[in-house]
Amino acid sequence: MRISRTIPVLADAPVALTIGNFDGVHLGHQAMLARLSAAARARGLASCVMTFEPHPREFFAPDQAPTRLTSLREKLELLERAGVERVHICRFNFDFAKTAPEDFIERLLQRGLGARWIQVGDDFRFGARRAGDFTMLKAAEARCGFEVEALTSVTVEGVRVSSTAVRERLAAGDIEGAQKLLGRSYSISGRIVHGDGFGRKLDCPTANVLMKHNRPPVAGIFAVEVSGLDGDAALPGVASLGVRPTVARNARPCLEVHLFDFNRDIYGRHIKVEFLHKFRDEEKYADVDTLKRQIALDVENAKRYFAARAATPDTTDRKTRNG
Repeated sequence: MRISRTIPVLADAPVALTIGNFDGVHLGHQAMLARLSAAARARGLASCVMTFEPHPREFFAPDQAPTRLTSLREKLELLERAGVERVHICRFNFDFAKTAPEDFIERLLQRGLGARWIQVGDDFRFGARRAGDFTMLKAAEARCGFEVEALTSVTVEGVRVSSTAVRERLAAGDIEGAQKLLGRSYSISGRIVHGDGFGRKLDCPTANVLMKHNRPPVAGIFAVEVSGLDGDAALPGVASLGVRPTVARNARPCLEVHLFDFNRDIYGRHIKVEFLHKFRDEEKYADVDTLKRQIALDVENAKRYFAARAATPDTTDRKTRNG
């Protein structure tokens, strides 16, 4: 997949294009990408995604912006897996935000990207003050030499699939519900770094995962599977994601994963942690001994979860975890 962080003055080849933030690359996004690939093949064009970094709401109101479902790296990996051939990452700043809708269409889409076919969501807005919409794009077809198509919303069990809906389910601890909207398990990827060694003192050594998410959309204790350490095999474990209220003050969220019957030096490895089930929220305990007893119980609960899961291989999370 070819990745560019600029929009050229003049495109080197025509493309079929879709535009959006694609946070989470959920089932609605996947439907857009499948249609994009089909339209590109039918017209002999490269399939192309135009996306934004940072998210516009992070730029305008960082304290009020939604939590990210995927880092940029994770999003690009998912786009590539969906068959996208080109990605243009637009740096969202004040200059970009001031782009007039007409300039967005003619300078960026028509000339810079060479769009010949464009697909957007039914609620897509663009340009300064979000003044551009599907109707404006459609009206520019003949003048700019492209086709415009809107993709209607995708629903699952009567729920419109959206990044917001995924965040709501994750925040509520409904990991399985989020899986249904994502079409796979929710995951966080990152490099394993040295921690403070506190888990080992509690007889529960953990891999500390460096997250790009300063405000992850989930928190608590989870059954997880980890990939990236043992070929294609996913290793079972239990994870804590949060601020460790019993042992730390004013800490930033951290992801700690305990893998069952595992004792290898894995510092520096990049792993993917897939969240399968939430057991409980974080709690602040009166002392370390109480915390230690609870951690031992969490490990046993996770092992029972995986044993039950192995006995029922057709569970929803098994079907959806790989997308």
